[in-house]
Amino acid sequence: MYSHDSRTVITLDAGGTNFVFGAMQGNRFIVEPITLPSNAHDLDTCLATMVQGFRQIIDRLAEKPVAISFAFPGPADYPNGIIGGYLPNFPSFRDGVALGPFLEATFGLPVFINNDGDLFAYGEALGGALPEINARLEQAGSSKRYRNLLGYTFGTGFGVGMVIDRRLNRGDNSCVETFCLKHKKLANTIVEEGVAVRAVKRVYGERSGNAAHGLEPKDICDIADGKRAGDVEAAKAAFAEMGEIAGDAMATAVSLVDGLIVIGGGITAARKYIMPSLLAELRSKLHTLGGDEVARVQSTVYDLDDEAQFAEFARGNMRPLEVYGTGRFVTYDPQKRIGVTISKLGASQAISIGAYAFALSMLDENEK
Repeated sequence: MYSHDSRTVITLDAGGTNFVFGAMQGNRFIVEPITLPSNAHDLDTCLATMVQGFRQIIDRLAEKPVAISFAFPGPADYPNGIIGGYLPNFPSFRDGVALGPFLEATFGLPVFINNDGDLFAYGEALGGALPEINARLEQAGSSKRYRNLLGYTFGTGFGVGMVIDRRLNRGDNSCVETFCLKHKKLANTIVEEGVAVRAVKRVYGERSGNAAHGLEPKDICDIADGKRAGDVEAAKAAFAEMGEIAGDAMATAVSLVDGLIVIGGGITAARKYIMPSLLAELRSKLHTLGGDEVARVQSTVYDLDDEAQFAEFARGNMRPLEVYGTGRFVTYDPQKRIGVTISKLGASQAISIGAYAFALSMLDENEK
């Protein structure tokens, strides 16, 4: 949507260790990024670092930017730019910081702050998976088009963003979340304990009998691939269980949203071990008390990264339908279908595009 826009937006990748500052125009970074230590333990130093980084980026630009837009960990009142609550990586923000208003007063620019899961989904909806899949459908001669998307990030946590009719759904309390859904296998436990870096490490430890293995998911993936010594079956099982638990949570959400699913994050490098169980869960069955079988997700679920499945997804079940009593025919496709794909942008790029697009969409909306 904004791939050819000439306006410039200042961005920030806000990590607990480092801040990475940049500037985007037309969905692309236009200056070399600046990396500074975040100093997240000390509020005065942290805010001073933000100001320093943003100033250095602005000084490199030929024209004044139109906004600052970035993701920041919550809890937060994102529409009002207020960060506060339990933030493990930003302890100095726990008592509440009016970060957006502070930056607006400092730079005289509109400031937009969102959750990284939200911006990931928004970036994929406007500049990633959603337009790509719609373009492939058009190329395949299909009239089917999608406007809704669920974006999930697999990493230190289990993040989510929801785009409805190409508009970001931030909820009424900035609290669209998935981490706190119920774990399929562990009673009274949050789903994030099954869909995160720590989950892969824990399950590998349990299955291999070596809880003190000290391996990261990349190491475990290398074991599954036979590139590193270790328990191959335990490694495969660790990713398969993650897929199953994630698929269970996704089945609930996608039944309500009825759109595409895109997944990002470094752990997706192990997609061949994650996706079979994730798709199996989305395609699983439930039963009524009378014994009837019901699909867990009422739409047929396709793996959109599989060429054969995408061809079937695009083809659908199109057929002519006669308009009663007229001799006229309309085109009818009764097959309900959705799909799952792995991000081609990568989570970081999608979040940046989401931040850029969100700022411009809000500015455009405010001008109407």
